[in-house]
Amino acid sequence: MLQPTRELFEMARGKDVRLTFFIDVGYLIQAEKYPDLREELKKVKAQIQEMLAFGHDVQLHIHPHWEKSRWQNGKWTFNTWQYYKLSDFPKKESDEIVRKYKLYLDELIDRETTTFRAGGWCIQPFDHLRDVFEEVGIKYDSTVIPGDYLQTHSYAVDFREAPFKSNYSFNSDPVIEEQGPFKEYPIGSLRYSPLFYWRLYILGRLFPKRHKMIGDGKFLSQGGRKKMVLLNYSVGHVSSDGYFAGKLEAALEKYENLKFEDLVVIGHPKGNTKYSMEKLTQFVAKNHKKHNFTSFEKLP
Repeated sequence: MLQPTRELFEMARGKDVRLTFFIDVGYLIQAEKYPDLREELKKVKAQIQEMLAFGHDVQLHIHPHWEKSRWQNGKWTFNTWQYYKLSDFPKKESDEIVRKYKLYLDELIDRETTTFRAGGWCIQPFDHLRDVFEEVGIKYDSTVIPGDYLQTHSYAVDFREAPFKSNYSFNSDPVIEEQGPFKEYPIGSLRYSPLFYWRLYILGRLFPKRHKMIGDGKFLSQGGRKKMVLLNYSVGHVSSDGYFAGKLEAALEKYENLKFEDLVVIGHPKGNTKYSMEKLTQFVAKNHKKHNFTSFEKLP
């Protein structure tokens, strides 16, 4: 995570480009418990301070499976089968996780966070979270990918009915536009062909140095999604990760033609590759004077 994040700093440097880093707070809280992670944790915290010093934004990201994690024999063990999303926990326990994680992050960065992104996009059912979000001051969410759908033992994502808009208010459900105390800024979405995914997997095997992730992190398996996207057209996020970064210009053109106010691009530093950093750097260099690359901190 550290090296790919540094590369993102360098990509944005000198271009008035503001990135929002959604911090996986559960890792920080759990790592505090293990003395042999002290140096690693120190480096991560220092990099979070660098984010702020460079003018970037820091907001709240929750993967609650950290509550059931252990560091043992030099590696983490998780229970993502039963405890991957906040709705897997009793509401009282889920509320306390949100309070604890937000307080930890706010104290770490010495300011109030206002924006949330759900781990694994698992923000539903929202009635499990609504009251505590209002209590702790979460006003904005950027989790929804309009049109996306994923149901596995761990994931529960159904954004098929979400409004296809730049942003909208919501109250009881982030896919239903209505007056309420929250505002959704959806992640950009595109329709991907099976050919896109065949190219992704083939290029990864033919040119691993160019398409292998820079970091050593891993993504949780999405069940049968890989087979599905290789055989069918599918809706997915606009992303700077890996091969997806090659679609950034197409996504921007689509959103410009639709006269949208915003395009939210998701990315994971652990998902950076040499290819994706080249494409992202080119994209930012070409567009940073034409468009405003801003952060959620700048919202009113």
